[in-house]
Amino acid sequence: MYFSSSIESMYFLLPIIGFIIGLGGSMLGGGGGFIFLPILTLIFKVPPHVAVTTSLVATLPICIVGSLRHFQKGNIHVKVSITFALIGIVGALFGTYITDLISSRVLNLSFGVYSILIALNIGYLAFKDSEQIDSSNENLSKQTSIFGKFKITFFGFTAGLITGALGTSAAALVLAGLMNLRIPLKMVIGTSLIIVLSNTLFAVCAHFLVSEIDMTLVYFLTSGSVLGAFIGPHLLMKANITKSNRLVKYTYAGAIAILGIIMITK
Repeated sequence: MYFSSSIESMYFLLPIIGFIIGLGGSMLGGGGGFIFLPILTLIFKVPPHVAVTTSLVATLPICIVGSLRHFQKGNIHVKVSITFALIGIVGALFGTYITDLISSRVLNLSFGVYSILIALNIGYLAFKDSEQIDSSNENLSKQTSIFGKFKITFFGFTAGLITGALGTSAAALVLAGLMNLRIPLKMVIGTSLIIVLSNTLFAVCAHFLVSEIDMTLVYFLTSGSVLGAFIGPHLLMKANITKSNRLVKYTYAGAIAILGIIMITK
């Protein structure tokens, strides 16, 4: 179900916010839903249950444009993305029906705790190993081993579950899962976008039947986010992130942890 709220003066900031999130989301593999949700609830005072679905819809254009651009540049691992996506669909559909069973306070608290746990996981990976494995043979061995398949199943299902329940796109969890597979960082970013796209698409379809989407907010956000998502992958290819691999992970983990603390104390 969708509706269009009246236009508020603050809404004219949303295209700028959308551009920044679209740019960052396509460069970090996040899609943007992780940032959209707290911005809508904390700054624009959108009811959490409306913000969940609205943030999911606003994330779709970023994921679509970003995925296409990353695919053109060879940054997507097709086999891993398909496996992640198929498992994530099950989790997303299940998570959708959890949303209406919990209160707004529990929703915010769950988002915050989830954020901090993921931040700790990414920080641990950065501390443990600052280099990704580049050999295609080693990558294949990691992904087809029993332990590798377990990682994909666990992170894929949980990412879908979080996407459906919290409307965050679960990009942080997808990134954590892909980093655990030790594939190159640029491929982690591109592959995560297409996985987030799949999870988000199915979560939106399910939420459409049971929740509300504010299309006014979606229009304002996506008017800027699409442009950012188009530019992001191009800038990423020019950046030398291999040498700053650990710094990128620490920065991302820190930002996620801060958002989590804000949501818990809200």
